[in-house]
Amino acid sequence: MEVFEIALVAWALLFLGDFLSTFIYHIPEHVFGRLHLTTHHSPRKTFRYYAILIPDFWVLMDGLLGALPYFAVSTLLWPYSPTGVIVGLLLGQFHVWWRHVSALGWQTPQPIDLICQVLWITTPERHWLHHRNTHVGYGDIFTFFEQPAILWLRWLRFLRIHLRVQLKRFWQLADLKK
Repeated sequence: MEVFEIALVAWALLFLGDFLSTFIYHIPEHVFGRLHLTTHHSPRKTFRYYAILIPDFWVLMDGLLGALPYFAVSTLLWPYSPTGVIVGLLLGQFHVWWRHVSALGWQTPQPIDLICQVLWITTPERHWLHHRNTHVGYGDIFTFFEQPAILWLRWLRFLRIHLRVQLKRFWQLADLKK
């Protein structure tokens, strides 16, 4: 039973962490922020730049902010299985490194690619699509977050435009009252 609990907690950590990281940090950062886009999608730097943990404060900050949801979930799951939390965090970090190996010319072997498709796991090739086009390839670990993430991205972009229009009207009215 303990192995099952470890596996369940590790999976829950990866699932919930990926969900929160995608919908609370990654997508809003693409719409409202600049940190993630300039440190992880900058056209001035090669993809290899992001594939390794480099001692650049802003790149490390972006990674830390993306990892915070995983750490938050790990504190909730720790009482159920500390080993499961550690396994989940290690698997998550392994996946971060693995999904960036396409910069090194990696091609996912067909059997592994098939397993990843069945389990809805993001491959390095799928993640590379996100680096080339920031409108696709959401879900750092699980690909089934892709469609809901795109809807969330569109809604947040609509909200941003709506907020800009409302703020512009507010300032225009404020200038008229002077």
